[in-house]
Amino acid sequence: MIPIRDTLRSRRFPFMNYALIALCAAAFVLELRAGTEIDAFIDAHALYPGRFVALVAKRGAFDPALYPPLFSSMFLHAGFAHFAGNMLFLWIFGDNVEDRLGHLGYFVFYLLGGVAAALAHVAASPASVVPTVGASGAIAAVMGAYMLLYPGAHVQSLVLLGFFVRVVSVPAVIWLGIWFVFQIAAGAQSSSAPGQGGVAWWAHAGGFVFGAATVLVLGLRGARTALAR
Repeated sequence: MIPIRDTLRSRRFPFMNYALIALCAAAFVLELRAGTEIDAFIDAHALYPGRFVALVAKRGAFDPALYPPLFSSMFLHAGFAHFAGNMLFLWIFGDNVEDRLGHLGYFVFYLLGGVAAALAHVAASPASVVPTVGASGAIAAVMGAYMLLYPGAHVQSLVLLGFFVRVVSVPAVIWLGIWFVFQIAAGAQSSSAPGQGGVAWWAHAGGFVFGAATVLVLGLRGARTALAR
């Protein structure tokens, strides 16, 4: 199922969510313009779990050199499909979470969610030398928060089965719950081949847990009911 939109209206303009999408778009343009220097560009800004762990062991957890890749990597993407898919999810779920957390609170939450997701990936693949990029960990945090904030919302999704094409409306708690379980299952399967390229499943799961936990810790569960749009 491909999500198209949710059934919630934002009460205020989600300019921070649009700003994050714009930042990811700008970073993607820089990647495209890097041309033959793309490998050096990625090397400078991506997160390498093995490199991160080695630096912690050598210099300690408070070395300033540790932190830039945790942030820069969450604005980069491995290709157009990766970028477009992540921005679609952020556009669908981010505006309502910003509505609840406020503009500045949402921005801080998004960054911390991305960091939590990155650390979850490092913990799952501490020896990996594969560069990690993408906003999906931070977006997973947004999705985890959304599931608890708006369980009464619905996610309208496009179902494609051969020549069968239909739009179905699925309760957000079910849609996001299935998504999370899939990340866990895929992560458990990928753990049999650590350090290989592919999807950082545990980053997704870690981000999602961070988002849900933040809502619970802040006591925000039980937001307004869904409004059709």
